[in-house]
Amino acid sequence: MAVPITRDTPVRDVEGAIERAIAVVPAPRTYAVSNPDEAAEAIAKRAAKQAALLSGALALPPGPLGMLTVLPDLFLIWKTQRQMVADIFALYGRTAELTRVHMLYCLFRHAASQVLRDVVVRTGQRVIVQQVSSGALRTLVNRIGVGVTRRVAGTAASRWVPLAGAAAVGAYAYWDTLQVARTARKLLAESTAHVPS
Repeated sequence: MAVPITRDTPVRDVEGAIERAIAVVPAPRTYAVSNPDEAAEAIAKRAAKQAALLSGALALPPGPLGMLTVLPDLFLIWKTQRQMVADIFALYGRTAELTRVHMLYCLFRHAASQVLRDVVVRTGQRVIVQQVSSGALRTLVNRIGVGVTRRVAGTAASRWVPLAGAAAVGAYAYWDTLQVARTARKLLAESTAHVPS
């Protein structure tokens, strides 16, 4: 059952966190390598562990104090994932292609596939991420924000059970980060752009 979202809920706060997370495509901390698949796997696992530790630690405060950590937790995880995506694109020598729309797609594809389906165009086995206007990007962020807010509201109870809740939140952050890495790698494998030689 969907959790009802009203104007009084923090949808705008979540939208703001999403907008800040994709506002800037970070500079990669990696460079093109001859075996990017292996390096990307290592980066994904490292980022997933970092996200799990971060999220689990922020979920430790119980009750109302724990609820205050939800938005910082989401933003910091997205920031970790954003850097991971930039690093993965760099491993494949594709940094120049990475845009805010690509970042939004990679970060939220597994959680909001229906919202993002119109951003991607399939041509045979290849995929193209379409650039969208700022108004369309704002609409996407709004729709993703509503979905994320519902998910957060549905799992808020875990913040009231400190140790078990922190473990569950950390495990989800780990899984979520691996999904983002998988989306980025799949997008790179299916995109029409050519890797520079």
